[in-house]
Amino acid sequence: MALQTSPLSAAQVMGVESSHVVALSNEGEHYLEQSTLNAFLDMQQAAKSDGIDLQICSSFRSFDRQLSIWNRKWAGELPILDKHSRPINTNSLNDHEKIHAIMHWSALPGASRHHWGTDFDVYDKRSVVLSNHKFELIPSEYAQGGPCYKLNKWLEVHATKFGFDRPYEVYTGGVAREPWHYSFSKSAASVIQNFALDSLRVELNKSQILGKQTILELLPSLFNQYTLNLGKA
Repeated sequence: MALQTSPLSAAQVMGVESSHVVALSNEGEHYLEQSTLNAFLDMQQAAKSDGIDLQICSSFRSFDRQLSIWNRKWAGELPILDKHSRPINTNSLNDHEKIHAIMHWSALPGASRHHWGTDFDVYDKRSVVLSNHKFELIPSEYAQGGPCYKLNKWLEVHATKFGFDRPYEVYTGGVAREPWHYSFSKSAASVIQNFALDSLRVELNKSQILGKQTILELLPSLFNQYTLNLGKA
């Protein structure tokens, strides 16, 4: 996976291709685009100097992986959670309601910011291990008393110094509040500016995504409400 400085192709933006991301370490567990990776490593070192074990728990995610998450949630193989992180009984939901329920926590394949290589989720690995806590990546773990509270407060002060922001810092009626989700602002803004919604429609139409017809009908509003976190129209 090579360094890329030109704007991403539609396939890269949608996670269909991964040639724009590089491995964070030799283990190859996490991938970011190069400028995001460089800034993250600088921020990680600064956090380490302050006694915080800043680690990534989710980074680049492919279209196919996001599709698998989506379809398993749609089929009931994975739980769909409400805004309080409690499982929802989806038996009475129509397709429109189910789409919005899934997208409260999980992105639409092709429209996830994790496809871009600019976005990632973080946690304090050492603190989680020492707490003997089953880590779930939920807001309470980043609130006072949670194993990632100190990390959360540190990032609130320092993340912007390294060029990062939290796109889901505030719940606006779209994606749930995600205190763990950070984005490299400059690179992400370029992706948003050049995002081709028509290409996403084509990719979704040829995929095996469940709920396809309703998704395609709602696509522009779903992109604005969730990917851009503009909330309800």
